[in-house]
Order: sequence, then structure tokens, then C-alpha cells
Amino acid sequence: MATKLTTYVWILRLLLSSVWLIGESLGARLTGKGYPVVLVPGDGGSQFLAKLNKPSTVHVFCDGHTVDYFSLWLNLELLAPYVLDCFVDNMRLVYDNKTHTTSNSPGVDIQIPGFGNTSSVEWLDPSHFDHTSYYAPIVNAMVNWGYVRGMTVRGAPYDFRKAPNEPTTYFDDLKSLVENTYTLTNNRKVVIIAHSMGNLYTLYFLNHQTQAWKDKYIRSYVVLSGPFGGAAKTLRLMTSGDNLGLEYIVKPFSLRRQQRSMVSTAWMLPYDTLWRPDEILITTPWKNYTVHDYEELFNDLNYPTGWLMRQDTEHLIKDLTPPGVEVHCVHGVGVNTPAQFTFAADQWPDSQPQVTYKNGDGTVNIRSLLACLQWQHRQKQKVFHHPIKDVDHMNILKSLDAINYLKTVLFAP
Repeated sequence: MATKLTTYVWILRLLLSSVWLIGESLGARLTGKGYPVVLVPGDGGSQFLAKLNKPSTVHVFCDGHTVDYFSLWLNLELLAPYVLDCFVDNMRLVYDNKTHTTSNSPGVDIQIPGFGNTSSVEWLDPSHFDHTSYYAPIVNAMVNWGYVRGMTVRGAPYDFRKAPNEPTTYFDDLKSLVENTYTLTNNRKVVIIAHSMGNLYTLYFLNHQTQAWKDKYIRSYVVLSGPFGGAAKTLRLMTSGDNLGLEYIVKPFSLRRQQRSMVSTAWMLPYDTLWRPDEILITTPWKNYTVHDYEELFNDLNYPTGWLMRQDTEHLIKDLTPPGVEVHCVHGVGVNTPAQFTFAADQWPDSQPQVTYKNGDGTVNIRSLLACLQWQHRQKQKVFHHPIKDVDHMNILKSLDAINYLKTVLFAP
């Protein structure tokens, strides 16, 4: 009996010791040298789950009812021919021109999973299909540096189809996430890392916080490929559609209905603060279009809703009010980037136009990538610039140069 009791006591001490060591290790990692991080994804950078109870479908073979939620974005199986039409109908938004708000396609319930964790922003496809990685390379590197998923590095996914003009709890949730992360890590200031359109969301968010709040909670803000003046590429989404880089699988025209319906697409059109009124963006045999011709463009496309959505969103960050925190602008440069589109008579507007390319990161034009440098003379906090040659818009997320730069930011004194 004494022997058994001694054995039990020894086992209990071993278990308590193990728990103590684990707790001590985790505590050390939560209060380590690296600043805690909140990741804000860009357009297409958040997973979507959907549940269906639709009054009708676009094809007889499309599911109209599901018992459980399923992966909608990004689910590559749904981008196959024919099935793609079902996907487009499930992903599209419906615009109300009286309330100037959007809703999901009738009978579609969409949820954005993983807020506060990193899983749904590391991979776009929950099955971790290789070509759908997003923040995964950065998070993997951070874990190797001692970060802990869901604790010292956290994700803030959102409905990327929309813009901040619509009522949402996202910014309240983001504020609470920053504050919670600060408290969880023994009152260490937070670094916000945003990619692509996530930077427009982040700037809008910071512009609506007090300076006292930012001084207390924010260490710095890392801008990865920020399109602060829009991108010419969005004009192709609105006119003929974009194939998302799946050239031999997806026809751009098939995706156009969904891409046009996204308010964020209209929000990301080029701004007249960076493009001159005489710069032609779209050429057709009948007329040319500049940044001052959007209303006419959308009327000619027989899509006046596009002009309404542009008016709803254009003012949100147009003046580029400085964020009031330390900024690091990191982006690719020297990559051919769509700058102008030329449609022949038989191409307008449903077929792919001829593209004129200029400098940028393959998606965002160089003038828009450099717009964050305006803050160098408009705020007292420092603004740093780190361009990376020949790295495109998405590969910035796996660039060793970019990741190494992030490390210097996160472990700065």
C-alpha cells in the first residue's frame, strides 16, 4: 500500500511539474521580446462558410439547400466549369439602392470563421491546398521566432466583398481584439500587419480611433502592398471580369456578375487624387474613359449600381488622413501591372481587352503603392519604406526579404 501511495505521489508531482513547465514556457512566449501581431487580410484573404436555403437556383444541379455550413471561399472544386455558376450566385451581393447597403444572395447565409485565430487567414482553402496559402508563410516564420497562434499572433478576417460604409461590428471587434491581445501579452503594444485592401480597412479603422488609444495600444503598422489610391486592374473586373489567375479553368465573364456586385470592387477603382483627369484608363472605338468618367462608364455598361457603390465608398479614405502610428510601407516593384485597357469593337465589354502594362506589383500600380509615403510629412510618427524588386502582390506574403524585414520590425527595441 505504501509503495502504491509513493508511486501515486511521484506521478502527481511529475504531472504538476510538467504543467508548471508548460505554463512557464507558454508564459515566456506570451511575454517574449517580439511585439504581438494582429493580421488583417486583403480582398479574397478570408475564408467564407455558407449554408443554403434558396428559393431557386441558377441550374438544376446547383444545391439549393444544405443542412450544414460548407466551405464557399476558397473552395477550388466550386470553380469548375458549370458548377462555377452556382458559386457565383452564392457569392454575389444584392445592392439596395434605397438604403445603399448590400445583402447576401437570397437564401444564402455566410459566416466568416476564425476571428482571433490565424487558421482562416493562413489558408484560403481549409484543406490547405498548396496554391491557396495566404498568411501561412509569415505565421510559420513567426512561430519559429517564438510566437503562439491565437495568442501572440492573431487574425482579423472580414467580409471582403463589402466596404466600411455599411453598418458592421467588425471595427468594434477589431478594437477589442487589439486590446485583448495587449492585455494577454502583459501590456505589450500591438503591431498590425495588413495586406492589400486590408490596408484600406486598417487605415479607416485607425482614422476612427483617438490618438490616446493608438499611443497606448499600437506599436506600429506594417503596410504590405497597400493600394491606397486604388488599382486600374479593378476596371477589368467591372467591365469584362477577371479570372483570378486561373487562366485555363475559369472564364472571366463567368465571374463578372459576382465581381461587379462587390462594393469593395467599386471602392478600389483608381482615385483622381493619383490619376490625372486626362489619363485614359479604358479605350473603346467609340469613347475613352478616365477617373472622371465613372458615371458614364457604368451607364454604358448598363450597370448604374456600380456608380452608386462608387459614390457610397469614394470618400472613406480618399484624403489619406495619416494613421497616427509608426508605419512601414513594404511592397513589390518592377512587375508589369495593368494600367490601361483597350477594347476592340467585338470585345466591348464582354471579352478580355488588350492590356497596357506599367510599373507596380502586378496588381497595384506604383503610384498607389507609394501613396503611403505622403504621411512622411503629414504625421510626427515615422514612416519607413521598403520596396522589394520583382516581387508581386501575392508573393510578398512569402518573400524572404519581406519576412526578414517583418522580423526587424517585430523585434525592434
